[in-house]
Amino acid sequence: MAARPIIALLSLIILAGGILLQFFSILSGGVNSFPENQFYFLEASTNGIPNARNPSRWTFFAVCGVDTSSGHNANCGAPVPALPFDPPRNFDARQNVPEAFIGTNHYYYMSRFMFAFFLIALFFSVIALFAGLLALCSRLGGYLSALTTAIALFFQILAAALMTSWTIKGRNAFRRSGQSAKLGVKLYAFTWAAVACFLIATVLFCCGGALSRDSSVSGIRRKHSTRSHRSTNRGSFFDTESQRRVKDDYS
Repeated sequence: MAARPIIALLSLIILAGGILLQFFSILSGGVNSFPENQFYFLEASTNGIPNARNPSRWTFFAVCGVDTSSGHNANCGAPVPALPFDPPRNFDARQNVPEAFIGTNHYYYMSRFMFAFFLIALFFSVIALFAGLLALCSRLGGYLSALTTAIALFFQILAAALMTSWTIKGRNAFRRSGQSAKLGVKLYAFTWAAVACFLIATVLFCCGGALSRDSSVSGIRRKHSTRSHRSTNRGSFFDTESQRRVKDDYS
């Protein structure tokens, strides 16, 4: 049916859009060129904290400073896999660090698990993108793509929830200590938009598979109905001929 490949293609486009948004989030701090140098999760004033840039921006791979002329990320530290949000560890200092960050691993584990869930979601979304090619020509491909996209959606939701949690709590902790802080709106938008893309793609992949099944069943029913109608017509024809012959014999 023509509708199935169209739905599958639309699903692939939306899924690819979600993957692109994931890359924008994951490459922040690891790539310091445009447009990645605009993206960060949290910015806070770190004046008076030893070894800290002021203000500091937490990205996916590094803690960066701010270029005062352009407002972009600048003077980023070395990329660190699974970079935790933990100011005492990030700056190797406790002086002037808000009390909420001292003596706790709460922020550390939230940000580290966010990192892991982001990568797991990216892995399954890429698998779903390749599996989605099968959805263009088969019902099984549609359901397989829906399954892998749903798994990516699950881990992307976990990553987005953890990111939202540690950034808001971190912002509030800085503000309570009298330091300014703000959230990175662009990475917020990319992270949650990827969730929406995966959700829509999952639904569309399922619809494509279901549409193929329904159309196949309808086709079988139409063929069966046509054959039954033809058989009935043939039987009626033979019955009429027999009746005519019997009538002629008696006459």
